[in-house]
Amino acid sequence: MKTIYFAGGCFWGTQKFFDQFEGVIRTEVGYANGPDRIPSYEEVCRSSGHAETVLVEYDENKISLGELVRYYFMVIDPVAVNRQGNDVGIQYRTGIYYTDPDMLCEIRKVYDEEEKRLGTPLAVEVLPLENFFSAEEYHQKYLEKNPHGYCHIAPSCFKIAQNMR
Repeated sequence: MKTIYFAGGCFWGTQKFFDQFEGVIRTEVGYANGPDRIPSYEEVCRSSGHAETVLVEYDENKISLGELVRYYFMVIDPVAVNRQGNDVGIQYRTGIYYTDPDMLCEIRKVYDEEEKRLGTPLAVEVLPLENFFSAEEYHQKYLEKNPHGYCHIAPSCFKIAQNMR
């Protein structure tokens, strides 16, 4: 098993998006790469410095890191700074956070392809994970519990894996 962390704007939709793929074993929403103390959701919304982030644990024999990063780029605006959809603030910044330096080469390969395709610098952080704090329970699998909750990700994106079969 491997673990990668994606900050893709609101973590509710990002979690639901990654949950659909075979090989994704577990996801968890939380707050990453801010001050080294557990924040509340209210503190994150008041610019604590943390990014809403999804931990993605995956089986690399079933899905590659490169595939996950490519999927990630499908559902974010990679040139938006501190914003995704109607969500604005530092907590909605985009980022790929890794714990194993060996992951960087594969991440950068896809990142560089995306940057070349768009012809402009990306606003997506690619950094080592500094910290990750699990979000409150009511945020976990939020869109499963609240199917009409707001998300910047188009509902059709939650069926990509189903449509690939």
